Amino acid sequence: MRALFFLTSLFITGNVMATEEPKYSLLEKSESFELRSYAPQIIAQVKVTGDMDAASSQGFRLIAAYIFGQNQVNQTIAMTAPVGIEMNTQAQNAKIAMTAPVGIQADKESQAGAQQWTVSFVMPAEYTLTSLPKPINPQVKIRELPAEKKAVLVFSGLYSEDKVLEKTQALEAWIKLKGLQITGEPQFARYNPPWTLPFLRRNEILIPVRD
Repeated sequence: MRALFFLTSLFITGNVMATEEPKYSLLEKSESFELRSYAPQIIAQVKVTGDMDAASSQGFRLIAAYIFGQNQVNQTIAMTAPVGIEMNTQAQNAKIAMTAPVGIQADKESQAGAQQWTVSFVMPAEYTLTSLPKPINPQVKIRELPAEKKAVLVFSGLYSEDKVLEKTQALEAWIKLKGLQITGEPQFARYNPPWTLPFLRRNEILIPVRD
């Protein structure tokens, strides 16, 4: 089965997450299903080992340190939404405004049997690869992602691994119905802080596709 992305919104010292999100154009909408065209993105990512919750916390802390000052130009980066966890079959300081998403991708299990994840934040759109401060911590890597089309299922409420799998299967069925081809791993995106009432929460499953 294809890898599954678990994305979760995280906050520091009670601050509300900034509203900037990855830019996209809506191509089609059918009830809770959408087809979107995303603009290119720049992400900061780290690889961590452990279960999903431990990896999410550890990865968030490492990248948060980068955007809040542990970089070569002493600049702060604004925070965006969402924060992401991705499961995969691969294996002078600046404060930067924090953007979204933060992603966590699970790679192949290590020889010790522990699961490895890649946690990533999307950088604010104002930055380029040349203008973005360079990380001091060598664990933090900067990548540029190309423009991409994604099928999306939007839902509210609390989530569990079973619910994410159920929603992912529903989105895959919609993709098949539309005659689209899956080109990447599923993603689960969570946009709200943990104290948000369940019926007010925004969650998404995203799968890269092409015609």
